[in-house]
Amino acid sequence: QVQLQESGPGLVKPSQTLSLNCTVSGAAITTSYYAWSWFRQPPGKRMEWLGVITYDGNTYYSSSLQSRASISRDTSENQFSLHVSSVTPEDTAVYYCARAPMFHHGTTEDYKLDDYDYWGQGTQVTVSS
Repeated sequence: QVQLQESGPGLVKPSQTLSLNCTVSGAAITTSYYAWSWFRQPPGKRMEWLGVITYDGNTYYSSSLQSRASISRDTSENQFSLHVSSVTPEDTAVYYCARAPMFHHGTTEDYKLDDYDYWGQGTQVTVSS
């Protein structure tokens, strides 16, 4: 059974960097051909795809974050991380990590939510001074 668990601070001050980890068990994040994505859902809004790191370490990001986001991984810990710089209250959301089998190379921005087979439970992040 594959499990994903998000972790990180629940409260971040404006202008700081938000950093979240997703710890994976039951599958290696280097296993072909899977992609590991980050999403968020702000209050009252739709789920938003933020970016992805593929099994071979390639990263792709949503243009909506305008280069504020980066995704990295630690294969020894079987974790991947999201960093969002210069946060504002508009970054307040529940953040999720998820896995998808890849059906094409490159970004998973075009994938539907149903294409993801495993999700973390989500973690609330509030941006406030």
